Amino acid sequence: MTAVLIIILAAVIAYAIYQTVKKFRKGGGCCGEFEKLEKRTAVKDRNKSHYPYSAVLSIGGMTCENCARKVENTLNALDGVWSKVDLNSGTAKIYSKTERDTKELCSIIAKSGYNAELKNQESRIKKKS
Repeated sequence: MTAVLIIILAAVIAYAIYQTVKKFRKGGGCCGEFEKLEKRTAVKDRNKSHYPYSAVLSIGGMTCENCARKVENTLNALDGVWSKVDLNSGTAKIYSKTERDTKELCSIIAKSGYNAELKNQESRIKKKS
């Protein structure tokens, strides 16, 4: 009887290890359990002084790092925009070289499957002082 319990326990542990390794290799979470993690969209200019406008958006619907990466990539694909998305706080810090309408940014994020709204009630990205 003890041998059977040991075999069952070993099988459960082996299955758990297998699932963990599979998740790390193939991605996981809500954004496609069997898809590879999305690559980051590279932003060529990472000098904050080149981005005179900034805003913070609240992002709803993100539940994993792949979600955050998708939102960040969506924003970073825009010309003259550099964003950093924080899954833990559910926010996106957006830097822009030109003034942008935040409603437009929220609409772009919504097309990628997430909800977005401005944390402060300004209608445009504010110029840094």
